[in-house]
Amino acid sequence: MTVAEIEDFNPPYLHPAYEATLRRAPSKRLIELPHEWFHHSRGPVWGRVPVRPGDNDLTKQHAGRPIGQTIMLRGRVLDSDGRGVPNTLLEIWQTNASGAYVDPADPGFMSLDPNFTGAGRTITDSEGRYHFRTIKPAAYPGDLGALFRPAHIHTSLFGPLLSHRLVTQCYFEGDPLQDRDPILQSIPDPRGVERLLARFNSADTEVGDIDSALAYDWDIVLRGPRATPVENDR
Repeated sequence: MTVAEIEDFNPPYLHPAYEATLRRAPSKRLIELPHEWFHHSRGPVWGRVPVRPGDNDLTKQHAGRPIGQTIMLRGRVLDSDGRGVPNTLLEIWQTNASGAYVDPADPGFMSLDPNFTGAGRTITDSEGRYHFRTIKPAAYPGDLGALFRPAHIHTSLFGPLLSHRLVTQCYFEGDPLQDRDPILQSIPDPRGVERLLARFNSADTEVGDIDSALAYDWDIVLRGPRATPVENDR
């Protein structure tokens, strides 16, 4: 596979079917910052609040139980040779079970859940493994009157340097809205779409009580011919 073929898995800045890109895509040539400016500064960037035990459980951030189906999203962050990438900061944000974000920019069409904020973080272990316990997000009306967007979870990864940040989205296999989603379909190769799908794992799904969770597996590959498509690659 050539370099050009690998790059084609990533969505372009401008994709007319996704109308928001008409307003957001750069209209001028991008400026490349000098490499010495910040590229060698150490990371991950955790901000003022350190990652704490339990930050990856979005179902226990409030006094009450959130509404919706509890799921476990887990997998590994891998390099091009299939080796786990340790000490990588993962952050996720998502809608609740009605399709609402806890964000001032959310139009407020769907109702908020006082027991669900929809954001969490964790750090990969020595073998690159991660997991989140959360509520399965709901679809919501798309941009500018488009069809409902499929259920998805936004994911950000920070590596050992400040410049090593990737942003992508995780979807769920079998969602009928995926074929009509302009954001997901901006990926020019269907093999790239497949790499964004979390797969249901019936063998490891928890059963037996109210705290049971459906298990979904999703590996994130940082580079190489099987790299996971990202939003800010270029």
